[in-house]
Amino acid sequence: MRNEFASCPLCASPLERGREGEHLRMVCRACGYVHYRNPAPAAGVLIVENGAVLLVKRRYEPFKGLWSIPSGFIEYDEDVRVTAAREAMEETGLEIEIDALHAVETCFDDPRGNTLLVLYRAHATGGTPRAGDDAEEVGFFPLEDLPPVAFEAHRKVRGELAGRA
Repeated sequence: MRNEFASCPLCASPLERGREGEHLRMVCRACGYVHYRNPAPAAGVLIVENGAVLLVKRRYEPFKGLWSIPSGFIEYDEDVRVTAAREAMEETGLEIEIDALHAVETCFDDPRGNTLLVLYRAHATGGTPRAGDDAEEVGFFPLEDLPPVAFEAHRKVRGELAGRA
């Protein structure tokens, strides 16, 4: 399994694969530590204006060249809403105001590891759309004609949006 410790972070003894309930996990036989692999939390914003949704074209792998909802990983000491607004600004150049929670989706196809995406509906309050940070392009797309979308969690939302068009 990837993203696992080789040694116990508490006592430095070697970790071994062991069964805990229905799961194989890395465990420390010396002190009892169990390494739980949890998904990485991410947040993003869904901005829909005049029947079109704002997407960014990914500049880097994974899924370079595909489109995604402006989003990114939550920093350790950062509120989830702050992450959503920060990612919107970094990737699109837009200041936003969050309107409501839209969805919480799991994503199992990110090669960096599983993620949990907290997605908010939002609207722009300032700025001009421009590609920034890890975005190659930014644009609004009609809900009934969306480009190829990266990430399983984003495609789930794409399906919901297309159904609303």
